Amino acid sequence: MEDVSHRSAGRPSEQIRSRERLIISARELFTVMAYDKVSTRLIARRAGVNIAMIRYYFGSKAGLFETMLRETLHPLQKQLDKLIAKSNQKNLVDLMRVYYKEMIKVPQFPKLLAQVMSMPPGDIQRDLMEEVIQDLTRPIRDLLSSRLVNQGVIRPDMDPYLCRMSYISLMVFPFLVPPSMLSIYKFELTDSFLERLIEHNIRLMEGGFLMPEGENASV
Repeated sequence: MEDVSHRSAGRPSEQIRSRERLIISARELFTVMAYDKVSTRLIARRAGVNIAMIRYYFGSKAGLFETMLRETLHPLQKQLDKLIAKSNQKNLVDLMRVYYKEMIKVPQFPKLLAQVMSMPPGDIQRDLMEEVIQDLTRPIRDLLSSRLVNQGVIRPDMDPYLCRMSYISLMVFPFLVPPSMLSIYKFELTDSFLERLIEHNIRLMEGGFLMPEGENASV
């Protein structure tokens, strides 16, 4: 007689794997192809999953695209929550560490963000991505301002508005450089290179707009 309980117990994990495969396949395709060229059938075929599962889990291709964005950026959201809860230098620096760690897994993803956000308003990709980015970055827009100055993380003689630009530039620029330019300057976005770069960026920030770690008044 078939062990029904064993079969049932296996279904949730199989469903989770199907959902994850769809998200991974969608990310792989959306980062190299135009949105309107990526069909749900193509995503499902690449994932090895029944196409009906896209509607079941995500409702539509747009729903899958939005979920892919949110889940790719979820580790950053978790680190942002830590930074909001405790605004200190460590959590600010760790946000950059997490970004590097996650984006090296999907180095085309930051380029997708930049390309889509350059599209005209009203484009479905732009609207979905703008909503996701607004949800993610709204807390840090306030955080990288007077709050970090008041808590002794950013030096009081520095403009927090411009510090925000410097911080974001250090974080995202390596992933937006065209491969041909990386080649000219003999840069290669490997794990070891990014580990060196993040430590270098930390030293730049410490010598620039961050207060010495032992002197900040973090809470």
